[in-house]
This record gives sequence, structure tokens and C-alpha cells, in this order.
Amino acid sequence: MARTPRQLALAYDELDTPADLSPAERLVWDAARAATGQAYAPYSRFFVGAALLLADGTLFQGTNQENAAYPSGLCAERTALFGLAAARPGHAPIVGMAVAARPAHGDFGPAMPCGACRQVMLEYEIRQGLPIPLLLPSRHGTILRFAALTDLMPFTFQANDLP
Repeated sequence: MARTPRQLALAYDELDTPADLSPAERLVWDAARAATGQAYAPYSRFFVGAALLLADGTLFQGTNQENAAYPSGLCAERTALFGLAAARPGHAPIVGMAVAARPAHGDFGPAMPCGACRQVMLEYEIRQGLPIPLLLPSRHGTILRFAALTDLMPFTFQANDLP
């Protein structure tokens, strides 16, 4: 059997500060950071917020919601997306998304979506048929800008993969 080595590169921009964001990006970035104040994280003390910017200018936020039975909690990215779909069926397209995280005592830090959130986020992008740009804080204090969620998760599992 032949082996073909391959290499994958992720496409994203790395911005030094929030001042490098466009006005719309700054709006969704600040909304994600503000949402951390509403997170329910009494166990991990790690407060995560997510924000969605819709084409009509609406902002929609989500937060992590923990539970004493850990698997019963939910991440901020999914509460934002599921909450939007439940509260506003037929909503305007999502044109921006940002995630922020901070410990109970300390500054904002990195916030990388878990695998389950990446899968859900990607499905929303596929459903709307338009890219969803994403902003994430990096481990180095910079901002990672992805033009589309598929850039964050290039190997996807989609509905057409089901029998």
C-alpha cells in the first residue's frame, strides 16, 4: 500500500490588539468579553462568553453553564448558537462570532472551542451557506481571526456523510 504524506496549514490572521479589529469585529469581540460576566461557572471558576453578530446588526450572546454533574453543562459557543436558533428561528445570517474567557480572578486569556463546539459551529455555517468569521484570543495575547469556521476545522463530519 502506498503512503502519501500530506501537510495541512490553517488559514488565519493574527492581530496584535483589539485596535486592529474593524468596528463590526470590535463590537462582537467586546460582546463576547462582556458575556463572561453572565457565565455560570461555580466549579471551574473559568468564565466563557461567546457572541454572535447577525447581518441585521443584532448581537446575541451565550455563556458557559456548568452543573454539579459535569457532563450536564454546556459551553458558551453552543449556548449562543442554540439559544439564537430557539429564540429567533429564521434569524438573519451570522456574520461574526467571538469567544472570550477569563478566570474568576485574573485577566482574559485563551479560549479555544472544544471539539463538540467546533462541530456545532461548523454545522451552523453549513446550514446558513455563508462563512462565519471567528475571533479567538490566543495563548500569546493576540487575536486569531478566522475567515470561516471551516478554516478552524478543515476535516468535517457533515449530514451528507451519514448513510
